[in-house]
Amino acid sequence: MSGPAKALVLDFGGVITKTLFETHAETEKALGLAPGTLTWRGPFDPDNDPLWRRMQAGEISERDYWLTRTAEAGKLLGEDWDRMDQLLRRARGADLMQSVRPEALTAIATVKAAGKRLAILSNELDLFYGADFRDKLPFLKDFELIVDATYTKILKPDPRAYGFVTDGLGLEARDCVFVDDQLKNIRGGESVGMKTVLFDVHDPAGSYARAFDLLGISTHSEASS
Repeated sequence: MSGPAKALVLDFGGVITKTLFETHAETEKALGLAPGTLTWRGPFDPDNDPLWRRMQAGEISERDYWLTRTAEAGKLLGEDWDRMDQLLRRARGADLMQSVRPEALTAIATVKAAGKRLAILSNELDLFYGADFRDKLPFLKDFELIVDATYTKILKPDPRAYGFVTDGLGLEARDCVFVDDQLKNIRGGESVGMKTVLFDVHDPAGSYARAFDLLGISTHSEASS
């Protein structure tokens, strides 16, 4: 059995930032929509989100899902939106830090303090948020590698996507803990030999705790004897 992993590799949307499902009230306020207008809830209410179920079944891609939701939101405002960043920019405004999970910031600081390495592997980071958003998130400087399929054009769960991370870090796959909120992407990480954590959007702290275990990081004070 291999020892503790050396690097934490995170998906971005859903893992580092809150999902749009969790911030409907803020989105409705930002867009000037009546409370309760946005009813799609994805993993928080899959029974009432058939488009989400189609995505989970592999009938459409994650990009297809969000492009559809983006277009729907634009129509509510009488606008034609055909880029995913149009929804994010309007929904979350200038202060993107408000959408970052506090558990993610704690995890990043904990991993850094433990001397472990940090990377991001995203399918649509700049495509979703816009190329200029990174300057608004100071914690990104703690990541030595950001792999974004906006530019590589290789989407998870393609094995090559994970290879960009291992090659970029100069590590074996078994030395990386990959965290993602989509099962198909987790299976992709497992297929190349990474340790994985399926991120539970209902339990962010617990998900990060599982990653700490794989990294050999203790977050509990030793009880005095």
